[in-house]
Amino acid sequence: MTYPKNDFGVPQYPAQDARRLFVLLSAIDLLERPTLSAIADLTSLDRDAIDADVQRLREEFGVVLHKVGEIYHIESWGDVLKKNGVKRYLKA
Repeated sequence: MTYPKNDFGVPQYPAQDARRLFVLLSAIDLLERPTLSAIADLTSLDRDAIDADVQRLREEFGVVLHKVGEIYHIESWGDVLKKNGVKRYLKA
């Protein structure tokens, strides 16, 4: 199935699709300064949902992810997700 893409070529997966979480995690990894605004601009994810989705990444996939000031930082991708596999969903 093909999904629409935003202006940056990022697929727009349905709201409860786990791939949206993978896009979020990949964007945090990719961006030099991953702030809420920068992530939302790149991914077209709803700014109001990003913090809740970060929490889902922690709970559902064991990702160790912090927010220091405005900047998100990935400490560990956890035991479930593989970085290279997840990053494919940013430009699927």
